[in-house]
Amino acid sequence: MKRSLALILTLASGFALSAAAQTPAAPAAAPGPAKIAVIAFQVAVAQTNEGQRNFADLQKKYDPKRQQLKTLSDEVDSLTKQLQAAGDKLSPAEQQSKASAIDIKKKQLDRDFQDTQTDFNQEMQDVYNALASKVYDVMQSYAELKGYTLVLDVSQQQSPVLYASTATNITKEIIDAYNVKSGIPAPPAGAGVDAPKPATRTAPRAPAAH
Repeated sequence: MKRSLALILTLASGFALSAAAQTPAAPAAAPGPAKIAVIAFQVAVAQTNEGQRNFADLQKKYDPKRQQLKTLSDEVDSLTKQLQAAGDKLSPAEQQSKASAIDIKKKQLDRDFQDTQTDFNQEMQDVYNALASKVYDVMQSYAELKGYTLVLDVSQQQSPVLYASTATNITKEIIDAYNVKSGIPAPPAGAGVDAPKPATRTAPRAPAAH
């Protein structure tokens, strides 16, 4: 947490210094009770109006590449079915030739898929990081304003939080506060997204998409 702690001790005069030396120090004031909140931070980032807009734009950017992958996957599937249907009608040499052609296309599909997924994931991470830093600033200001001494992120898989009452969850409050600050309108009904998904493929006998 980006916090700063300052302790200032001022003795206005020599008399005050002398009095302090003769008087036992008062016990330090007991700290007030901790005020704790929880937030699903990744959800908050994705569900802001800006997050939904940016992630939707990223999805649209990759739609053409996703369609290319689907077309290539369908082609591999079609060629594979044709080869299986031909069976003994083809000579061993013809079967080998067609199988090799299919294998080349499968390898191309694998490479294109991996490259696309890598690029997509990197861009998605960049979009998330840029927005997360701004949402964090809003969360910090909100926590300080409301007097929270600790905010725990429950969106992490290894979160130590086993239970938290609904009243302590400030996820919606941070989303609303960020939307007000950004001034970005909500996306049209039905157009919102929680988070973008990488391109998927349906190529036969190809490794499953992650």
